[in-house]
Amino acid sequence: MGTCLKDGETILFIGDSITDCGRRDDQYRPIGRGYVSFVRDFLVVREPEKKIKVVNTGIGGDTIDGLRSRWIDDALSYKPDWISVKIGINDCHRWTTDAENNALQSPEKFEEIFNEVLSVTKQELPNTKLLLIDPFYASLDIDGPLDSFRSRISAAVKEYIAVVDRLAESYGARQVKTNDIFHAHFKHQHSSVYFPNEPVHPNQTGHILIAESVYGAFLER
Repeated sequence: MGTCLKDGETILFIGDSITDCGRRDDQYRPIGRGYVSFVRDFLVVREPEKKIKVVNTGIGGDTIDGLRSRWIDDALSYKPDWISVKIGINDCHRWTTDAENNALQSPEKFEEIFNEVLSVTKQELPNTKLLLIDPFYASLDIDGPLDSFRSRISAAVKEYIAVVDRLAESYGARQVKTNDIFHAHFKHQHSSVYFPNEPVHPNQTGHILIAESVYGAFLER
């Protein structure tokens, strides 16, 4: 089974550091060394008859408001056939840490602004298709005995994932539920196999898992 991607199409990936993953560094320009590069490689080796252009405009540390600020320049101006969005963990972190000074990062504002950029996309590029990638948090500190920062993030990220669920349904987007995918793997392998340093930034193995899931989202339905 091949993907639904057509010869000559362009996929644009936009988001935070997980998408960025060095794509602005001289050594890894222009698509970085993370899941976006692996998706490109999968397309090359699995469907060599198709020439699919992959564009990466991720920026480390980005939030949904930051993404809105650059949406015209870094997304719509490319007129891609597909836009893939991976955003939310920075919003979750900032809101949970300091809600008073991060009003635009609340779950409610996250949904409002995310809906705004997707609505504008459908108005300006009605034929562009969407792929939404859930934010994820790889801590095993879930509903545990400690009132820890990681347990609070683990609980809060569910609200941001719920937003992506609603928007994917509303816009008929394909969706990659990365948080569920990672935690399903953690039942068989320790989380450090994918996240050896902290629960936000995966290593190469984690990026390959994301890329496999993204490639799978493009398979023909």
